[in-house]
Amino acid sequence: MLRLSKFPFKTEKVAPKISDNKSTSLLLQAGFIRQTMAWVYTYTTLWLRVLRKIEKIVREEMDNYGAYETLMPALSPKELWDKTWRWDSIDVAFHVPAANNKEYSLNSTHEEVVTPLMKEFIQSYKDLPTCVYQIQNKFRNEKRAKSWILRWREFLMKDAYSFHSSDEDFVKYYEWMKKVYMRIFGRIWLWEDTVIALADGWTFTDKYSHEFQVKTEIGEDTIYICEKCDTAHNEEIIDPENFVCTNCGWTKAEVVKASEIWNIFPLETKFTKAFDVKYLDENGKQQTPIMGCYGIWVSRAMWIIAEKFAHENSIAWPESIAPADYYILVLGDNLEKAEQLAKKFESEWKEVILDDRMGKKFGFGAKMKDAELIWIPHIVVVSDKTIEKWGYELDGGLIEFK
Repeated sequence: MLRLSKFPFKTEKVAPKISDNKSTSLLLQAGFIRQTMAWVYTYTTLWLRVLRKIEKIVREEMDNYGAYETLMPALSPKELWDKTWRWDSIDVAFHVPAANNKEYSLNSTHEEVVTPLMKEFIQSYKDLPTCVYQIQNKFRNEKRAKSWILRWREFLMKDAYSFHSSDEDFVKYYEWMKKVYMRIFGRIWLWEDTVIALADGWTFTDKYSHEFQVKTEIGEDTIYICEKCDTAHNEEIIDPENFVCTNCGWTKAEVVKASEIWNIFPLETKFTKAFDVKYLDENGKQQTPIMGCYGIWVSRAMWIIAEKFAHENSIAWPESIAPADYYILVLGDNLEKAEQLAKKFESEWKEVILDDRMGKKFGFGAKMKDAELIWIPHIVVVSDKTIEKWGYELDGGLIEFK
């Protein structure tokens, strides 16, 4: 259990006003984060718990889809990027000089690493389709970096890469991956506010990519949603003054602000050709596999959830990713009973925060304020009054000790 009497990351009495959003101030007040430098934050214990739970959900859904987790290096040599002509074309790349006149890239994406990796293991059509993924920090020298969620220079991403023997197989896989992503959105309570928008292919493809955009007033993107067929478009691919839907040709659209969390790209053979990846088909002829890539900005998802569910004095976490299941508020000389209850919850595989802080400044009001600020789904009170009635208070109702 997490005991607040020993916990180093304290709450503050008031929320600092440092940005145009509610969540950053509340997260600072609750002791979830601290800024290390501009656009880079340290996550303390409770915030890291939220992040790990989102990771777990992403990992479960990817594993269920038959993808295989890896962990690729954050650093890669210039020679790999020269093969794809992307060393100078990715304007957000961090280039790192090293000994012996070597240069490396702090990876903003991993096509240049995963493609030569899989070249060794893809030999036959029987090896396809296959998909590998990782969850790792990425580094991008964003020109649009902002102080909270929008464009960071270091962030946690799940990036997956699939390999296929035909366009038909790739399209089927690509469309199913959209459903996998929407299941993830459902589990973190963003389903209703998410649209899949057509967007620029960046340096990955000449075709459109697909962005998973969450509607939010402080989002960095403007999305045009066709009023006739509901096809969503990132502003970057249309003429905002003379909108024409790329799907049906309609000229009227709903305009919303949104923030991109995830995107997927049809890579075709851009990278497999660059690294000369070949396999033998059913007729014994050499073929080049088709690729797709699928990104999830795990840490940005966490920040957007915080903003979406930020209230005046707290962030109402979805229960699936809250920092704990129970917040036990103990008053008076009842610590032993509270510890017994905490151990009972933990035996049921529940996470517990035990507010065992003592002293005049830690009365019911102060403890309840922190309980609501941190926002755990279930608040338990153990006090002389509840003990007198042979129980404890759970979410406002009295429960008997057993």
